[in-house]
Amino acid sequence: MPVQQEARGAEGRGVPAVTLPGFTKTAGRGTPRVFERLLVLDTETTALHPDDGECIEVGAVLFHVPTRSVLTQVSFLLPCRDNGAQAINGIPAPVSQLEQPWREALSCFLAMVAAADAILAHNAAFDRQWFGRGALPALDKPWICSMDDISWPPERRLRAAPSVRDLAVAHGVPVWAAHRALTDCTYLVQVLERCDDLEGLLRLACEPRRLAARDADGPRQCRRHAARAALAARAAGAAAGVRPHTQPHLVARGIHVQQREQRDARLKGRRHHGLARQKHRL
Repeated sequence: MPVQQEARGAEGRGVPAVTLPGFTKTAGRGTPRVFERLLVLDTETTALHPDDGECIEVGAVLFHVPTRSVLTQVSFLLPCRDNGAQAINGIPAPVSQLEQPWREALSCFLAMVAAADAILAHNAAFDRQWFGRGALPALDKPWICSMDDISWPPERRLRAAPSVRDLAVAHGVPVWAAHRALTDCTYLVQVLERCDDLEGLLRLACEPRRLAARDADGPRQCRRHAARAALAARAAGAAAGVRPHTQPHLVARGIHVQQREQRDARLKGRRHHGLARQKHRL
């Protein structure tokens, strides 16, 4: 469902409409997508899964990539009857039920979504699952995960799947609080502000992870597949005692892809174990 339709639907539920002027997409057909405006988003929830709880807080910052500037920011609580994760996020359920203009804030948030080219979140799979339920409409925008999709520069000496705190410390961002939605968004924004090649990091983060579909002219291979093929050709040539004709940049990219896939395989087991431990604490 497009964001414009979502905003109208939200208005029908008593949420006033808000528009942000001056944001229009001018890229024509065939123009490579460039993410100029990111919506940095974070949620606080009462449980690990929407079937067991609900979203109690949303924080978002509209960030302009070319100028590394904050354009708009909003944070609001959603009324909840209880909060099983209060020990983690520090939000008492009675506080979420106090009178406050959360509907107007939600309308502003949807206008920010409409103005953004993509949504960036840390552990985006977790945040994304809360939209399309209750008062939060589904968001029809590309999602980028700052934990899984972005390959942070090796000189930052980050561990695999770094936390928001890890990213902040590695980029010289002071850490003074955690586990509130807008606070975590602020940390991510300050990390983005310190990235010299943010545009390049975002382009790599958005590369397709699967092979493109075949067409009548034959197979279309994405760059990652071409890199894997170059790496495999070099390995086969070394085994046969010959030096195949492969482009060095593709071989280097293939090594990077291979290392990333090995990392993802290790993280899958670790993340499952970590979520199980967190659920036990809840």
